Amino acid sequence: MEQTTNTILMIRPINFRMNEQTAVNNYYQKVIDNVLPQTVNAKAQQEFDMHVEKLRSIGVNVIVVNDTSEFDTPDSVFPNNWVSFHENGDVGLYPMFAENRRLERSEDVLEAVEQAGFVINNIVDYTDAEEESVFLEGTGSVLLDRTNHKAYCALSPRADEDLFIEFCEDFEYTPVVFTANQTMNGERKAIYHTNVMMCIGETFAVICLSSIDDKKERKSVISHLKEDGKEIIEITEAQVNNFAGNMLQVKGANDERYLVMSQVAYDSLTANQIERLKKHSHILSSSLDTIEACGGGSARCMMAEVFLPKA
Repeated sequence: MEQTTNTILMIRPINFRMNEQTAVNNYYQKVIDNVLPQTVNAKAQQEFDMHVEKLRSIGVNVIVVNDTSEFDTPDSVFPNNWVSFHENGDVGLYPMFAENRRLERSEDVLEAVEQAGFVINNIVDYTDAEEESVFLEGTGSVLLDRTNHKAYCALSPRADEDLFIEFCEDFEYTPVVFTANQTMNGERKAIYHTNVMMCIGETFAVICLSSIDDKKERKSVISHLKEDGKEIIEITEAQVNNFAGNMLQVKGANDERYLVMSQVAYDSLTANQIERLKKHSHILSSSLDTIEACGGGSARCMMAEVFLPKA
């Protein structure tokens, strides 16, 4: 199984703003004062369009679906939390913490992926768990090392351990479970999504090890990554706050590898970290300031990887 894909699904926002329902445990969201909602949305659309243009310019196949105004879906720009697409034709649908995010799940999106020439054989639907207030937010919560069949998950109010184990059984992954924390007002609190503090590439992993307070858990994560030959590139909590963990490696033209991140994330990296990353991948960065500030998510969250078989 390949770790990277050339095809990405992205949702162009229509009602983008800070989602009050997710702000309760996403500590990266901010209110942008004195800016009209339509201005925030227009800025987010501009950032989105430029990001798509950059991805396409390096040969990434981007399937863009326009969000509709049918529902109030301020976070629709982050589809990787509700859907995942797998090599065997399976699609995962995930239970979402915020009620208004559940409205993002849409048949139209799946149809658009099929229209783009991909085959969906089977839908594995975990969304019933919402009734029990149990959540697992897609590849935000679950980081897949597809080649080595391992899945990494930092437990949080949005990532339930039992459901994660069930996912691993269904998709045949070995689970690697831990807790990752950040300091908020002097307290250690769970980081809401694994993909904020960690990124797995083909030959490397970017990770904030200092966020894993439990030494045993930290050792376990390190040994799994080393066992699979990943170069571990550590980032700090301050860099996590700048979305340096929220990166995704993709395939561009001629099978070239690119590590996609925001400009803020890139600017937070040291020269040494950049040099180490460049040994594994080209780097592509886009300005996503509005999306990051209001949405509390970055480049990785905006891209749902498509690994489905071609029709």
